Amino acid sequence: MGIFNKIFKSNCSCGSCNEKEASEESVIKKEGIMNIKILGTGCKNCINLTDNVKKALLNLNIEANIEKVTDMAEISSYGIMSTPGLVIDEKVVSYGKVLKPEEIEKIIEKL
Repeated sequence: MGIFNKIFKSNCSCGSCNEKEASEESVIKKEGIMNIKILGTGCKNCINLTDNVKKALLNLNIEANIEKVTDMAEISSYGIMSTPGLVIDEKVVSYGKVLKPEEIEKIIEKL
């Protein structure tokens, strides 16, 4: 609660994200569809990794749920100490670097 009983909502710590973006990309989990999480604060590298994941999925013609995780407690629960992190179906496949779409495609094909 803020001054004069006003409620303030906090955005991502990077300042580039907003609540509207999060609500637009709300995750609808469907059975049989790959679930991908991008772990990070919303920095430039996190955004680039998200874009590269989308390109890889498009190239492979795969449908997936993509969720951005910005909560540091949840990120650390995956054992990630360096962002961005990439989690596919609850398995950490990369952290601390921005993978190229081709690298992401190879990882997905192995799963």
